[in-house]
Amino acid sequence: VLKLQLPANDVMKFHAGQYIEFLLRDGSRRSYSMANAPHTLVAGSPAIELHIRHMPGGKFTDHVFGAMKEKEIQRIEGPQGSFFLREDSDKPLVFLASGTGFAPIKALIEHMQHKGITRPATLYWGGRRPSDLYMNDWVEEHVKAMPNLSYVPVVSDALPEDAWAGRTGFVHQAVLQDHPDLSGFQV
Repeated sequence: VLKLQLPANDVMKFHAGQYIEFLLRDGSRRSYSMANAPHTLVAGSPAIELHIRHMPGGKFTDHVFGAMKEKEIQRIEGPQGSFFLREDSDKPLVFLASGTGFAPIKALIEHMQHKGITRPATLYWGGRRPSDLYMNDWVEEHVKAMPNLSYVPVVSDALPEDAWAGRTGFVHQAVLQDHPDLSGFQV
């Protein structure tokens, strides 16, 4: 998990669920969802939280996890994307994520809690191993604090030493097992 510090006087207006793009020197781009809700940006010290998984050999992540220095200047563009909570609906929500795709969902949960949104919501978060659910404790705490939020962790490749007793298989299949007709949900 990485926190990207914006210049102290910069304010980025965005919706929970949107992303930014890093502009690399060779002209390529790398996109990462913001994992914190806009209300968490504090004037004078705005920080955007990103969940970046190290991909060995990755053009950007090798730099982030190897050579990047504190206070290194990065070029970014954002906010980008149209993934955010539509508050004009009362349909129950199904949040579906795998791995670090949890980042924008985390921002949406923070936003819902901050705004007092009480629509029923279920987070389905999948990973290969239980450790891929890297903020499981954070989710469990928010489930306790938000009676409208439920959580279904799903693991596809648990090993015996993981002692995994939860749902297994692929996360999208777990959603469809629980909700064969998603027409009544906002997903």
